[in-house]
Amino acid sequence: MRAAAYREHDPEQMNRDRKLRNLILVLGDQLDERSAAFDGFDPRADAVWMVEVAHESEKVWVSKPRIAIFLAAMRHFRGAMLERGWRVFYRALAVKSAEWNGLPGKGTPGETFAAQLAWTIAQTHPEKLIIVEPGEWSVREEITAVARDAGVPLEIRTDRHFLCTAAEFAAHAKGRKQLRMEYFYREMRVKTGVLMDGDKPAGGEWNFDHDNRESFGKDGPGLLPAPRRFPPDATTREVLAMVSARFAKHPGELEKFDWPVTAADARAALDDFIAHRLPDFGRWEDAMWSGEPWLYHSRLSAALNLKLLDPREVLAAAERAWREKRAPIASVEGFIRQILGWREYVRGIYWRFMPGYVGRNALGADQPLPPFYWTGETEMNCLRHALRQTLDHGYAHHIQRLMVTGLFSLLLGVRPREIHEWYLAVYVDAVEWVELPNTLGMSQYADGGVMASKPYIATGKYIQRMSNYCAGCGFDPAERTGPRACPFTTLYWDFLLQHEPSLAKNPRIVMQVRNLKRLTAEEKEAIQEQAAQLRKACAAKVP
Repeated sequence: MRAAAYREHDPEQMNRDRKLRNLILVLGDQLDERSAAFDGFDPRADAVWMVEVAHESEKVWVSKPRIAIFLAAMRHFRGAMLERGWRVFYRALAVKSAEWNGLPGKGTPGETFAAQLAWTIAQTHPEKLIIVEPGEWSVREEITAVARDAGVPLEIRTDRHFLCTAAEFAAHAKGRKQLRMEYFYREMRVKTGVLMDGDKPAGGEWNFDHDNRESFGKDGPGLLPAPRRFPPDATTREVLAMVSARFAKHPGELEKFDWPVTAADARAALDDFIAHRLPDFGRWEDAMWSGEPWLYHSRLSAALNLKLLDPREVLAAAERAWREKRAPIASVEGFIRQILGWREYVRGIYWRFMPGYVGRNALGADQPLPPFYWTGETEMNCLRHALRQTLDHGYAHHIQRLMVTGLFSLLLGVRPREIHEWYLAVYVDAVEWVELPNTLGMSQYADGGVMASKPYIATGKYIQRMSNYCAGCGFDPAERTGPRACPFTTLYWDFLLQHEPSLAKNPRIVMQVRNLKRLTAEEKEAIQEQAAQLRKACAAKVP
C-alpha cells in the first residue's frame, strides 16, 4: 500500500495537479492525527510537508535514541497519511544524503530547516502555510521569517492537544507575585472536572503526596512488572540503521530501542501502564534502584510529547482505574498531577517568559558541563547509573533527572544553558517547551524562583535513602571532606556557603542555611577547598 501511495503522488502527477492551496507544516513533535492543522484539509487541494534535517540533530549533540524516536515516529506518521490518500511532501535522511518523496522541482536546497521550507515554497507556490503552534520559540520565529520573506500568508493555529492555552495561562498568571503549580493544578482540576466529585476533589484532598514517595529499603523492589516492549518494525529498523551510520559519533546506544512510535502502540503502552504499574506508581515514584530503569513509571512522556497520545485519554484512563477500584487514589492523583498539573504548567511558564528565559542564570553559575555527562565514565556510582541508563535508553525518571544529574550540575555550578542543552540532546521525551523550564527552573533554579519556591538541594544522604546506589560506591554520603567524602555532600555545603545571603531570605530553605552555624571556620575552609578541587577535576577534561 505504501509503495502504491508513493506512485500516486510522484512528481509527474504533482506537476499535473492544480495549484496548491494550503501547505500543512507538520513538525516532528506534532504527530497528532486530530491536529488543528488538518481542520478543513482537502486532499485534492492541500498537501502535508514534513522534513528530516540533519542540522537539527547537530546544532546540539543529539543522542542516537532521541534522533531515532523522532524520525521513526515521523515516518510512521507519513505512512498513515499516505494510507488516507493525502499528498505528502517528505524529505527523508539517508546515510549520506537525503531524498524527497512526492515533491517536484529542480535544484538543491540548503541543509537547514529554514532552507528546506523556503525551497519547498519556491517549488510548490502554496497560497497559504498552516501550522499549529510549534513547541520551540526559535522554530516559530524561523517559520514566520521564511513565510514573510516568501510573501506567503502563515496561519498558526492553537494546539488543542493541550488543556490550557498560552493565553489562558497568562490570564492565570496576571497579577500574581508568585506562580505556583499547586494553585494552577487545582484550577485545572475544576476547569476540566478531572478527578472531581462535583465541586470537591475526589477522595477529599487535592494532593496525596503524603501517601507517596517511599524508598524500597534494603530489600529492593522485588519482582517488577516489566513494561510492554515494542520491537522495531521494518520502518523503525531502517531508521536505526541510518542513525547508527550517519550519526555514528553521537552519544547513546540503539541496541535496546523499543519505544512506541505509532499512535496504536502508544495506546497499548498506556493500557499496559494502567493495568500493571499505576497501582504502585505513587508509592514508589521517587525510588531508584540499580539496573532498573523503568520501575513503576509510565514510559509515556515521549509518546505524549510527540503527540501520539492525547493527554485526555491518559487522564481518563487513570481516573477510570481509581473509580473502578483498580488503583488507589494516591497513585492516580500523583500521576494525574504530572499530566494535568505539571505538564501544562511548564508549558505556560515557557511561553510566558520566552525568549529571555533561556538566558537566565540567577545563581551566576559559570562552570562547564563535565565531559562524563556524555559518557557515564565517573567514579560516582549514582551518576554512573543515571548517565549510562540515559545513554542506553534515552530515558531517566524524574528523580534521577532532578536529584542526581540535575542536583550535581546545580551544586557544581554548571552554566544553565549547557545543562539545558544536554537534557534537550539526550532524552527521547525532550521538547524545548517542557525541557527548558524543568531544567533551568525546577532543576537549576536559574530563573530565581519563577518555577520553584526554592533550590532543590540535598547531600548524598538523600540519594542513599532513595536508592541502593551508595552501596556500590567508594564515597561516603555522611562525609563532607576527606578522601572518601561524597562529592554531593561536599558541594551541598559549599553551595550553602556560596549563596548564604540570598538563601537565608527564603523561608523554605532557611533551616538548611542555619545548619552552617554548626561549622567552625576551619571546617568551612576545608569544604570550600575540597569543592574547588572537585570543580577543577570536573573541568580538567573539557576541551
